[in-house]
Amino acid sequence: MEVAVCVKQIPGPDSPQEIDPSTGRLVREGQPVIDEADTYGVETALQLVERAGAGSVTVLSMAPGGETSGVRAALAMGADRAMVVSDERLAGSDALGTARVLAAACRRCGAELLVAGTESGDGYSGVVPAQVAELLGWPAVTFVRRIELDGGELRAERQGELGTEVIACPLPAVVTVTAGAVEPRYPSFAGIRSARQKPVEELDLSALGVDPAGVGEAGARQRVVAVRAVEEERGSGEVLEDDGRADERVLRALSEWKVI
Repeated sequence: MEVAVCVKQIPGPDSPQEIDPSTGRLVREGQPVIDEADTYGVETALQLVERAGAGSVTVLSMAPGGETSGVRAALAMGADRAMVVSDERLAGSDALGTARVLAAACRRCGAELLVAGTESGDGYSGVVPAQVAELLGWPAVTFVRRIELDGGELRAERQGELGTEVIACPLPAVVTVTAGAVEPRYPSFAGIRSARQKPVEELDLSALGVDPAGVGEAGARQRVVAVRAVEEERGSGEVLEDDGRADERVLRALSEWKVI
């Protein structure tokens, strides 16, 4: 079983955690970390390969400057190898541009199953895995809390509005796992040491065969048009002195706000 996992490297807790108002892009300073949501995907992939008794786990990531800090964390958990796509032409990519790159990386590594978190901790779009599935022509099963493989079929459980849903689909497929689906393992000291020696392949758009016109700022169909600061303090509102007619003022205010 060859399993690939999407891992996003996001700004660490010491980073500014802000968007540059001039570019509309996240400020990426300092050493990035693995997105917590993706640790559930890594753990799920590792458990699937362990139960199968054969196969490998490949980490896929798109990052500027060939950054590998976050993927090394996944390798320390037990993943076998990583593939990092880094190209200046990717700056400003939207969700679809990102999906195009990850789909190409998935094809290159020959995975039979692609696992991802439900959404990233810095973008919160939650659409990239489904877009990757569409580009690959694979079925997508989202918000999964349990996965089983039986030959060429995948069976997944997820919580629906009316109870537990059990979904079956053929492989290859894309799945997203929810937080709490598994308990991500802590990297051991031996795992951290071995992660330094595991192969990390760095690729650009040319190596993947991705058309630059469909990614980056030039290919983006979404863009941030404005960034406004959140009010630090809420106003105190209007204080009413009940002179026997306060109820009339409350009803008038609710009517003005179109609550009633």
